[in-house]
Amino acid sequence: MTTTIYHHVEQLLHYGLKSGLLNKWDIDVVRNKLLEILELDDFVPSEKNEVADTDLRIILDNIIDWAADNNRLLESTITYRDLLDTKLMGCFVPLPSEINNRFERLYKEKGAEQATSWFYDFSKKVDYIRTDRIAKNEEWLAQTGYGDLEITINLSKPEKDPKEIAAAKKVKQGSYPKCLLCKENAGYAGRVNHPARQNHRIIPVTLEEEQWFLQFSPYVYYKEHAICFSEKHEPMTISKHTFARLLGFVKQYPHYFIGSNADLPIVGGSILTHEHFQGGFHEFPMAKAEVETAFTMDRFPSIQAGIVKWPMSVLRLQGTDRQELVEASDYILKQWMGYSDETVDIIAYTADTRHNTITPIARMRNGFFEIDLVLRNNRTCEEHPHGIFHPHEEVHAIKQENIGLIEVMGLAVLPGRLKEEMSMLADKILQADFEVNIKDEPAIIKHLNWAKVVKEKNPQMTRKNVHSILQKEIGIVFETILHHAGVFKRDDKGKKAFQRFVATLQKTK
Repeated sequence: MTTTIYHHVEQLLHYGLKSGLLNKWDIDVVRNKLLEILELDDFVPSEKNEVADTDLRIILDNIIDWAADNNRLLESTITYRDLLDTKLMGCFVPLPSEINNRFERLYKEKGAEQATSWFYDFSKKVDYIRTDRIAKNEEWLAQTGYGDLEITINLSKPEKDPKEIAAAKKVKQGSYPKCLLCKENAGYAGRVNHPARQNHRIIPVTLEEEQWFLQFSPYVYYKEHAICFSEKHEPMTISKHTFARLLGFVKQYPHYFIGSNADLPIVGGSILTHEHFQGGFHEFPMAKAEVETAFTMDRFPSIQAGIVKWPMSVLRLQGTDRQELVEASDYILKQWMGYSDETVDIIAYTADTRHNTITPIARMRNGFFEIDLVLRNNRTCEEHPHGIFHPHEEVHAIKQENIGLIEVMGLAVLPGRLKEEMSMLADKILQADFEVNIKDEPAIIKHLNWAKVVKEKNPQMTRKNVHSILQKEIGIVFETILHHAGVFKRDDKGKKAFQRFVATLQKTK
């Protein structure tokens, strides 16, 4: 058994050499680090000098299996396995100064695109970005009148084992790091209620003379799914500074888009406690959508503006003068924050509680700075207690969570439970008495009303096409969800109301 673990250690070292994470002078030191982590005080090299190339996931799984069998793990659950394999991969990661120097050198010599590409590849090699889990996600395109929407069933975040949930409750909630986005996460060992980050590195970025950092999401939903976060653990806010930072970022990284979740509950993202943006090397469906109604603002003569053809309510601004674009965005934000139109359920304030905010997204396009301002409102009512401009109850079986930045732009991140539920539904919906059979399944009874509609719309369903039909219909539901989140609806009444708001932007002082 011990010879086997030595061989696996050799395989991991070989992987480090082949992937460029190590050179020959590093081997002894890194080997000793690995032995220390595995509580081994001896090493027996393989009789054969050559070690075959082996997939990293296989190597790590073999080592973790050995650790589980030899009392190196408290429990062989996903959380404890992740804590150990991240600690092992941390042995292959240089100190931040070396990473930063290499990134800066690439940026200066070959440009921003080459620098981020290298950092992305490095993050995958050290298993910070877990490509094996990301590959499990189900992805497809859904054709709509707004172009192809992107659909993902998220299977990359593993579900917690009941033992882990129980153990986490017993662990005292720490205050270090303060949240998952704080810079102190880089190199942190983690605990049962906080992920290990020994293989995590961050790149310094200056935005508006402030210290920010660039990292990648460990569970990427698109190419180079990046997060840019403030050095300070301060709450999310949308303000003039937000627009300046976003446009400043795309000036430095013109191949990336970058955007911010809104700063209010219901319409905001999952983390509102730490100022951060999301970006990446990807063109979302919303970015491809055209401006359907152009307009001008007298006080900002160089800015091209328009309403975007999109289920949600989006204003697009474009120009070469970055500061004027910041001023125009700030002007629209302030106008929107105090704007009410009760004919379409838009009320800016309830007493002192603000409801209006913006989800902004910036990019470079053909040499122009461009920013999309998505109008949001988080008001609730008796009919829609989760939010008037939030997925309504009729679609909660598919998605109930907030519509954050990624969904706003046309990529649905749907819960992993849907994979099994759709598989069960595909089987039941083909049966003659499908309604009765669906009612007998607790996991999918919530889909019954939707299944009736799907069945009626698609009488030609067969074993061969049922899954593709369900995917198509899920795409239609996502389009409906985006319509729910739009403050100005796409009907005649909503379009006229949107024009009334635009008219307030065109008024001169």
